[in-house]
Amino acid sequence: MVTFSADRAAGVLLGQACGDALGVPYEFGPALSSEVVPQMAGGGLGAFAPGEYSDDTAMAVCIAEVAATGADLTTDDALDEIAQSFLTWAETAPDVGIQTQTVFRRTRENNGPVGRAMIDASMAIAADKPGHVGNGALMRTSIVGLTRLDNRDATAAAAAAVASLTHADPLGVESCILWSEAVRLAVTENRLDVSAGLDLLPTTSRERWRQWIDEATGADPRTFNPNGFTVWALQAAWAAITWTAIPDDDPNSGTFAAQHFALALENAVRAGNDTDTVAAIAGGLLGASWGQSAMPHRWTRRVHGYGGHRSAGLVSLAHRAAHRGQIGGQGWPTAPRMTSSDYQHARDFSVTHPHDDGVVLGTYATSDHGCDAVVSLCRIGVDDFAPHGIAPEDHIVVRLVDRDAPAENPHLAFVMHEAASAVKTLRDEGKRVFVHCVAAEQRTPTVGIAYSRLLDIPLEQARTEMQAVLPGLRGHGRLWDVVAVL
Repeated sequence: MVTFSADRAAGVLLGQACGDALGVPYEFGPALSSEVVPQMAGGGLGAFAPGEYSDDTAMAVCIAEVAATGADLTTDDALDEIAQSFLTWAETAPDVGIQTQTVFRRTRENNGPVGRAMIDASMAIAADKPGHVGNGALMRTSIVGLTRLDNRDATAAAAAAVASLTHADPLGVESCILWSEAVRLAVTENRLDVSAGLDLLPTTSRERWRQWIDEATGADPRTFNPNGFTVWALQAAWAAITWTAIPDDDPNSGTFAAQHFALALENAVRAGNDTDTVAAIAGGLLGASWGQSAMPHRWTRRVHGYGGHRSAGLVSLAHRAAHRGQIGGQGWPTAPRMTSSDYQHARDFSVTHPHDDGVVLGTYATSDHGCDAVVSLCRIGVDDFAPHGIAPEDHIVVRLVDRDAPAENPHLAFVMHEAASAVKTLRDEGKRVFVHCVAAEQRTPTVGIAYSRLLDIPLEQARTEMQAVLPGLRGHGRLWDVVAVL
């Protein structure tokens, strides 16, 4: 099995969902000026709630739930499961694309195996109108790029098979092969290159796709409007990614390279027209490139949708798809509780933050924190904190790893800033906030100090007074040092 970044794998489905939910309010509207900052305001074609993703990610979830079992997505059984999930979703979906609706109707009229019936319906439409293919397969394909990370040919085959369920036209299939391979490459090699899969296409298609990609590289995404055609959608998404400048990594000025994830998604939405789809497509690849750790809490705490998934559920599906259904240590990400010795031996205690009595600092074992919001800085079980009655959007889980190796925390300054900002956001909303890691020895005190810095407490005072309330803090290492640059 090829080695890959867990952070980048976790970012694929969550990145898609963030882009989708961000684009929902602006669907089929005009292109937006650079002064307009897109918001997860809900609405759109399906009267979606703020932060709710639409059909783009809902259909990706249908694929991910099958991929999370470790299934080979090219098999008849897997395609049957995906096709049936599509049909089940469509029964209550507020928004289903026109071509997809037609494929589903014809599938229901056929009594044969559902996967085969769906592909036959899709192929018939492709034969009737060759070259006229929407973006409905491309919008959901990023998750396919996680399913065979060690095999580019198998990834391409899976992308083609899943695309053909609803969009069997060669252009639709080829766009999915290119995007899925780009996701696979970003996760495994941290390389952003949508041209990398050109050799996986038929030789007769390669040059026109090269020209289309070159045309979009570095272009204003608003150039590609309308963008419902699969080629134009790919161009708009790739343009948003490549046109958006990567900020300087200058924590003292409040800029971080990882902000490219959010800035590029905003530009994808500014393209106008099929905004949720273009941003969903871009979000999957941006998530594969920058990782879960590059995603702002203002989005990840709100995003939710079909399947009952929020951020943690989408990350769980992505991890299991990448690991072919295998569960990691302690049963994470599906275990109800964490069971390793460090979790089990954590002390049950809490202290008040030295500079804000509305913030409580503690451990995984803290039994009574008395708060109505939580910021978790470590892995947790799916049942953790549910008994406390914490609203889902008021429990923010930060991907912060208690290790000094740079690869473990690829955007450490950004993550530390985001964690502290999450505490402040919740406090500004009037919440009493519990901040914890496993043992409150490294992550909790360093984020606590970063929060103090947001309150304009001098660094050495913040460190000294944090040590007074948490005398067991480690006081050294990369996490401790990074607070000095914020």
